[in-house]
Amino acid sequence: MIMTTPTRCIDVLRLRFGAVVQENVSLAPYTSARIGGPADVFVTVASADELADAMEVIWDYGMPFYILGSGSNLLVSDKGVRGVVVLDRAKEVRFENSDPPTVWCEAGVVFSNLANRCASKGLSGLEWAATVPGTVGGAVYGNAGAFGGDISNNLIWVDVLTKNGREKLSVEQMEYGYRTSVLKRREIKAIVLSAMLRLKNSSKEEVSAKINEFSEHRKATQPPGASMGSMFKNPAGDHAGRLIEAAGLKGTRIGNAEISTRHGNFFLNHGDTKAEDVHALIQLAQKTVSEKFGVDLELEVELAGEW
Repeated sequence: MIMTTPTRCIDVLRLRFGAVVQENVSLAPYTSARIGGPADVFVTVASADELADAMEVIWDYGMPFYILGSGSNLLVSDKGVRGVVVLDRAKEVRFENSDPPTVWCEAGVVFSNLANRCASKGLSGLEWAATVPGTVGGAVYGNAGAFGGDISNNLIWVDVLTKNGREKLSVEQMEYGYRTSVLKRREIKAIVLSAMLRLKNSSKEEVSAKINEFSEHRKATQPPGASMGSMFKNPAGDHAGRLIEAAGLKGTRIGNAEISTRHGNFFLNHGDTKAEDVHALIQLAQKTVSEKFGVDLELEVELAGEW
């Protein structure tokens, strides 16, 4: 038998990762909005080391790529994503009894699950994250936050991968702003592998009570159903949802996409919704709010794929 040298990126990925490398995979099931076309190549990784190995191949072949976590705060184009989509399922977590206590976690850890694990150990600091649907990697990348907390207040350092190898970035080096960072602004081109987060000693009862309070508030104010979370960033001194409601757009529908009647900053998928319909609602909201109030709404949701 004659062995041939792989000439395609997908062939090399299959040699390293086997059956988890697939072609033409619909991304809709992997997003919280349940919307989106196919990925040319789809790779699932189970550890930070596997993510680094996959990226080494992807970079070597100069392939376009997208790193996917839980798929929240994301709208994937109907045309899909060209190149390789890497689904990060790296979920190792290590608690350290230091002073203050800390937790090290891989980027694919679901943030809300981590917050509840902290609560079970009587560790506070991440109560705000119990209602955040994304992963640790996404939170570090975009400075996720809720209920007055955000990742910049917990992060000690983040382990990232660049084309030059791995390196640690301190919270100061991340240069966090409101829902942004050096990574999201593309000032540093790197991929989040893992993070070290600062916690506080507390009691299971106190932490759980705070989480329950936040969860009940979320249920009372945010709509259920498939959505991308908050569509727009809140403008300085105001709220995107209030502006969209004041513009008379709550309940506006294009196809099966609707601006929620409960909260104007949530756009819902009522089933088999096209990304282009959601995108049309985004443009309508931006245009109407700009014309009526002179405010330019900036997306919090990230657009992926061909538009």
